[in-house]
Amino acid sequence: MTVYFIGAGPGDPELITVKGQRLIRQCPVIIYAGSLVPAAVLEGHRAETVINSAELHLQQIVEAMRQAHANGQDVARVHSGDPSLYGAIGEQIRHLRELGIDYQIIPGVTATAASAALLGCELTLPQVSQTVILTRYGDSSPMPAGEQLADLARHGSTLAIHLGIKNLARIVEELLPHYGADCPIAVVHRATWPDQDWARGTLADIVERVASKGFRRTALILVGHVLGDAPFAESALYRAGHAHLYRPGN
Repeated sequence: MTVYFIGAGPGDPELITVKGQRLIRQCPVIIYAGSLVPAAVLEGHRAETVINSAELHLQQIVEAMRQAHANGQDVARVHSGDPSLYGAIGEQIRHLRELGIDYQIIPGVTATAASAALLGCELTLPQVSQTVILTRYGDSSPMPAGEQLADLARHGSTLAIHLGIKNLARIVEELLPHYGADCPIAVVHRATWPDQDWARGTLADIVERVASKGFRRTALILVGHVLGDAPFAESALYRAGHAHLYRPGN
């Protein structure tokens, strides 16, 4: 048997890969993160056992996988977004390796990609930012050395900050010296869910704008000049006269 770590995407049931959907519909055991994965993602399943992992601790989740292994049953372990990002799959994989249980990771659409789509923007623009840093705000647990927000902000890259909405004012304070008060910022709440909402502004006014929305959790913070109207160069790829393998020059 195999445990499939499946990225269900940010919320919209249609934002799941064909492979992920197929595995959910064919695996006899489903363990899904019910606090973040909508029930609609499981539609069409024929599983004998469906478990909401939001109600379990790690050892109980691993025990459910061990039991499925003993029964020769594949497991669809369904996570929100992409399981490789803040999915807590590393600790599960560690146990699976110790138990000799096979696993595969099926990628999913990230909250960062969903938020960029919602805002109608590209996160990398020539001469503005060619780097996207995905991070979280180190409040509940310490960040590794060199990964404090101020350390990352020095690059001036596009930032995608998870788990930081409760500390938005402190985040803004740390970013101001590196990005400036006029730097665009957006806070996207529950991207692609039916109740999705967002606030756009600058580092100077975003705290007030978000307060008026009442966002408290499940929000992603995007920061960077790519969100505004900064001038940028056209890419070399589509520039007339730029030759490459599929468009040879004369």
